[in-house]
Amino acid sequence: MADILVVAEIVEGQVKKATYSAVAFARDAAKALGGSYDILAIGQGADKAAAELGGYGARKVLVADDASLKGYVTERFAPIVAAAGKSHAVVGATATTNGKDLMPRVAAKLGAGYAPDITGFKAEGGKLQYKRPMYAGNAYGWLTIETPIQLVTVRQTDFTPAEPSGGASAVEKVAVVADKAADQVEFVAFETIKSERPDLTEAKVIIAGGRAIKEKFMDVLGPLADTLGAAIGATRAACDAGFAPTELQIGQTGKVVAPQLYVAVGISGAIQHLAGMKGSKTIVAINKDPEAPIFQVADYGLVADLFQVMPELTTAVKAAKS
Repeated sequence: MADILVVAEIVEGQVKKATYSAVAFARDAAKALGGSYDILAIGQGADKAAAELGGYGARKVLVADDASLKGYVTERFAPIVAAAGKSHAVVGATATTNGKDLMPRVAAKLGAGYAPDITGFKAEGGKLQYKRPMYAGNAYGWLTIETPIQLVTVRQTDFTPAEPSGGASAVEKVAVVADKAADQVEFVAFETIKSERPDLTEAKVIIAGGRAIKEKFMDVLGPLADTLGAAIGATRAACDAGFAPTELQIGQTGKVVAPQLYVAVGISGAIQHLAGMKGSKTIVAINKDPEAPIFQVADYGLVADLFQVMPELTTAVKAAKS
């Protein structure tokens, strides 16, 4: 048997929805290996989050809640995860910004092999094999980890989030582990951007734009996004040019999304951008270049001037909704 530990991501006492993709992985992997899975909640508000996490079928919920953990700092979190992970065969987290930052540090502390951004797994002979993208998602490979403890981050778009299973897991307190590196770091503040639009990684509909929209980025995309209750995304080129904030970047070096509907406006379709959105259920592309690579992955394509089409599309959607 092999047990699995999931590191929950908590913000202001609330469990991020992305965590439940990692929980789904742990549940299925533990079943395949004949073991159990636990969930680790770290940070201020972890006690509150434990009540929610306890309803997902874990053997137990481990909690590290302390005043010194008032904000996410890798140097403080990694020693706690490493200490808790020593008794597990696999330690996993979601491949969010925090997960990608935390798990390599934990792997170093445990001397463990690490498989980042996995999109699937299979169990053969009592061992797990992991599937992950390579070459900006143009190829997928399978790998095994040979160290006694294995670390993974789970791509949330490829694992259906776990649903509450009823019951309540046992809650167990774990100690905050001292670390010299943590003494050199001070958490100052965590600033969030408040928006009435959905979070980009959790949105069911995304309206994304490219550099071609230029300074009118929000003016062009905003009306349709508001009409559909959608999030707004951007290519790296649009962010680098200053037309959109960096937190909206989608792609290989940005966020990976898989909404029900993805509308690509003025996006050519470079492989780096496709790596972050081609898992979307339905893709609509609007581009005046009929040879744009985005049309190769689009379910629906419109060759037209986006500045003319977007207002007309917004009007049509409003009329259809009314």
